[in-house]
Amino acid sequence: MTADRTHPPSRPAVPGADPTAPGTVPAAPGAASATPGADTRAAVYAELAAVGPYGVRPGHALITMVEPHPGQEYAYNRWYEDDHYIAGAMAMPWIFAGRRWVATRELQLLRYPEESAVARPVTAGCYLSTYWLTEGRYDEHMRWTVGINRRLNRDGRVHQARTHVFTAFHDHAATVYRDGAAGPRDFHALDHPYAGLVLEVIDTDGPERRAELLEWLRARHLPPRLAGSPAAMVTVFRPTPLPGDRMSYVKQVEGVDSRLTLLFFLQRDPRDGWAEHFAGLGQEVAESGLGRVELVAPFLPTVPGTDRYVAELR
Repeated sequence: MTADRTHPPSRPAVPGADPTAPGTVPAAPGAASATPGADTRAAVYAELAAVGPYGVRPGHALITMVEPHPGQEYAYNRWYEDDHYIAGAMAMPWIFAGRRWVATRELQLLRYPEESAVARPVTAGCYLSTYWLTEGRYDEHMRWTVGINRRLNRDGRVHQARTHVFTAFHDHAATVYRDGAAGPRDFHALDHPYAGLVLEVIDTDGPERRAELLEWLRARHLPPRLAGSPAAMVTVFRPTPLPGDRMSYVKQVEGVDSRLTLLFFLQRDPRDGWAEHFAGLGQEVAESGLGRVELVAPFLPTVPGTDRYVAELR
């Protein structure tokens, strides 16, 4: 494994930022009110906070797997971490947790099946970002995210040299825990220092078969699969369609009525026990007759503020 590469002394400016600014200057008291309409907008925020769901359950998720174009690996990583992770995600309403993951070339080569309906080739998509959204707030968040991404694109703060391999919002369907009531819950999953993650995507023949698959996973397949494994929990999600006014570079979601997306949260490096615990997922699902595995992909957590693993992507 290569040594950790941290920021060079002369760091590329985030697109749209002022490269001459030496630092952030605190706004003067009352400065917000100098903007026309600021007081009216602030009042609307107070009204919105007083109504609607505001629980802690991850009712929805954004799961996005992206491939930076060759030669753009460092630039993409710095753009996403230094700007987009915050301005395009965490600063938005109703996202309450997020984490980035990375697949080195060694991890990419563990993926299967070779002929995947999700990733073509199956090694495509070396970065994965996962976000939890408050249950019941999907519509409000979606309106905001479409608006902010239009603004970011207009302001030149979108890194274009990348391909969305698998990007979808999801509704939460189930969480299965290895240790019962002990340990972190699913709403902790993106903040807890897990050592790895495995993404599994399963397709079925339609809504009825997907409901059968979900019950089989929850009651029969996942509990014994987790027992004795490095996975402390697995969350199961159903994809939802993206709005028609989404950004043009993000393709419409496939399998809205027939797909399930699973996230296994690992307490050990995914390479540790891969053959024993994860290499056979596709065969077991196929033998159930309820679906077919279209992707099993391991990841490591990124190290915020560094370019660790970037040199190991190719």
